[in-house]
Amino acid sequence: MRGSYRGSGLKTRWAHRPQARVPCCRKLHAGSVRFPDPNKNAKPAVDTKEKRVSIAKMVRIFAVLLLSASAVFAQTKPTAYDALRTVGNQVNRDFVNRVVSVTGVDGNPQPSTWRILIDDPNARGGIREVEVTDGRITSNRVSSHNVAGTSQGATINPARLNLDSSGAYEVASRTADSSHVPFALVSYTLRTNERGDATWVVTLQNQNRRPVGTIYIGANKGTVTRTEGMFAGAPMDAVVEDRREGDVGDEERSGDNRIMRSVRHMFYRAREQAQETFKRVRHNFADYIRGND
Repeated sequence: MRGSYRGSGLKTRWAHRPQARVPCCRKLHAGSVRFPDPNKNAKPAVDTKEKRVSIAKMVRIFAVLLLSASAVFAQTKPTAYDALRTVGNQVNRDFVNRVVSVTGVDGNPQPSTWRILIDDPNARGGIREVEVTDGRITSNRVSSHNVAGTSQGATINPARLNLDSSGAYEVASRTADSSHVPFALVSYTLRTNERGDATWVVTLQNQNRRPVGTIYIGANKGTVTRTEGMFAGAPMDAVVEDRREGDVGDEERSGDNRIMRSVRHMFYRAREQAQETFKRVRHNFADYIRGND
């Protein structure tokens, strides 16, 4: 009897336990607030993950848009042509025909301020200095700067001006990129050379404002006539110069060392690339003033 009682007792206990647990289980599966169905938790977890991914994507997109906006803002700073037009409109229209030089420093890529020297017979010393900042005349005074040569030979012929500062930047930037020369800032000078031809002198600088290369670009035909440094591994005193126009071959010098031979080869390659870029960015100043560009 004891054996059968124990056996029946065990059966009674095990049979009774499921009956006691069923209502509990049913309550849990009935959608209790305190203990939600684990299967229902899966969807919110996935949604949260998707939201995190979406937020991360939005942050990346916002960063790209911000950088793009910064680049566009930098490019929309007034160019040298814009500054010259401001001088003609706000000071004297004839001054655009008497420009001796146009200078801008620390451009990114265009500078905030352009300093323009003008041949002005009515000014003491014959030179007037006008500064244009963000499209406004901020200074107009007689200059104390000495100009090399006669004023007649130093003035820029606007009819032969076919390269704005934005185009000069494109030529210099492409040369630096192909030569693996990083830079952060750009300084510009537009003036005439010994032959009276308008020339852009573009100097690339690092974050510390130290020059890493200078390139001379003809403002009439876009010809690169001289480089100082400018190529990876070349010091600033590594100078190559060739004033010939058109397609010219690589000119080797017997006295060149290995570095100079490499620099000279890159110089002529830069000339070819500059001509291709010039065809795309050519911008005549007279057309710009007349609004025909």
